[in-house]
Amino acid sequence: MKALTWHGKGDIRCESVPDPTIEDARDAIIKVTACAICGSDLHIYGGIIPGMQHGDVIGHETMGEVVEVGAGNSKLKVGDRVVVPFTISCGECFFCKRGYFSGCERTNPDRAKAMKLWGNSPGGLFGYSHLLGGYAGGQAEYLRVPYADVGPIKVPDTLTDEQALFLSDIFPTGYMAAEFCDIQPGDTIAIWGCGPVGQMAIRSAFLLGAERVIAIDTVPERLAMARAGGAVTLDFHEEDIYDRLMELTQGRGADACIDAVGTEADATASADSVVDRVKTALFMGTDRPHVLRQAIHCCRNFGTVSIVGVYGGFLDKVPMGSAINRGLRFRMAQTPVQHYLAPLMERIEKGEIDPSFVITHRASLEDGPDLYTTFRDKQDGCIKVVLKP
Repeated sequence: MKALTWHGKGDIRCESVPDPTIEDARDAIIKVTACAICGSDLHIYGGIIPGMQHGDVIGHETMGEVVEVGAGNSKLKVGDRVVVPFTISCGECFFCKRGYFSGCERTNPDRAKAMKLWGNSPGGLFGYSHLLGGYAGGQAEYLRVPYADVGPIKVPDTLTDEQALFLSDIFPTGYMAAEFCDIQPGDTIAIWGCGPVGQMAIRSAFLLGAERVIAIDTVPERLAMARAGGAVTLDFHEEDIYDRLMELTQGRGADACIDAVGTEADATASADSVVDRVKTALFMGTDRPHVLRQAIHCCRNFGTVSIVGVYGGFLDKVPMGSAINRGLRFRMAQTPVQHYLAPLMERIEKGEIDPSFVITHRASLEDGPDLYTTFRDKQDGCIKVVLKP
């Protein structure tokens, strides 16, 4: 089959790889009808995610049609149309039973490696490092889905692929980011990053009752999309974000702040972001947490900092003194997608949101390598890429 594979920093290829096969009775094989390039895939493209191996099939936002089902899987049948969560979960362990599916204790065969870095291991993920299981991803013509009686959700015929696809990751992630904020009537939510997850967080914050959302970025197309969703926008290259947020909130700060950027914050945003970039280039640091620092400073006393941007290692000079002395609450997670699938599917079916609004580019797998560059460099108004094998 054709698939997008990783061969090093900046080297994504569309090439032939072996077709997936059933390896366990609970598996299913799907024929991919739509997949997407995620912002967190750009961390792989940029070479900053450890544990990648040459030839790894990447991608974790996938949906398609079931073409084969393991003998022990009674949930799915051939012909079912499904969307696949990026988190792989057994449904039976301590964490899965409590709804913390991304913390699954059984689905990361490389958990010992992850424990050395993080102290303990999350569950396995599709197409994302051998620290997280080394599972083949879904930017391909076919995908093997382990524990397919737990993860995938059937898609009704009333919804298009593009409406359902983002249930695999960015819609639940953006929604979780807003849910973490415990939004109350009248709240102001500030969101750093107007990429796909940030866009979903903007709409989700309004769905959950926010009075005002302030969205921060510098890319014109992203800011325009945020405004179309009802947000007040700030360009961090044109304004001092702290000063403007204090002005907009009468000196109090935002009720909650969402970091939808993560480890690769813009290196030209501020003096500390320049220092972060230098440190990572010289292997003196693993992440660039400028946005997290700013979100902490811009959050009101006893407010919430919600973190859904990807961080991989150790963060330098995070102002914990500010957070502790002002009573901030931190919420963060690798999204337990299965927890959100049914209620968010219902919101789409009711017409409360159509996640396909974020798509700017549609292409084939063969176009994927070039579109990785387009997406990374924010060229051609690129915000979200959908590939249709």
